[in-house]
Amino acid sequence: MRDALRLAGDAGLDLVEVAPTAKPPVCRIMDYGRFKYEQAKRDRDARKKQRLGDIKEVKLRPNIDDHDFGFKSRNAQRFLKEGNKVKLTIMFRGREIVHQDLARELVARFVQAVSDVGVLERPPRLEGRNMIAVIVPKAEIMAEARAAAVRSGPAGPGAGAGHGPAEAAPEEAPEAVDEGYEGEK
Repeated sequence: MRDALRLAGDAGLDLVEVAPTAKPPVCRIMDYGRFKYEQAKRDRDARKKQRLGDIKEVKLRPNIDDHDFGFKSRNAQRFLKEGNKVKLTIMFRGREIVHQDLARELVARFVQAVSDVGVLERPPRLEGRNMIAVIVPKAEIMAEARAAAVRSGPAGPGAGAGHGPAEAAPEEAPEAVDEGYEGEK
């Protein structure tokens, strides 16, 4: 151990214990500051790649009409196809809360409506005056969404929302507005 410390000191580097539980402990001679920097950089890149979808919320009432239900379920399908999670919130008012069985049936009907692109991650649970369930995209949908995000690159969806570079590419700059245009006459 003393020899390793002396070698590290002669080289102007640090002695870093890589595997302290091993017998004997495994050490490495390296620049610790550079190692920490590269590790932080790898962690940042991993978080950036991991961050694919957000949580989108769909709010329903227990006595929702069929057309409204279809509209909301189509929106949820679109969110799931984009790789986002869907938080399904059923809001109760007044004495509606005594009919939780109707809300659970509504959640089951909603999950069935989006079953081709999503699965129930968290079953419905009552939180205050709302019943909340979480639906996540299926694995193959997530793979497609990741591939689409990689293809679109940093200027794709999410750019300008803190996920990509701050400035847009020159070909994506907005068109100049004609100052002389006065609208339709």
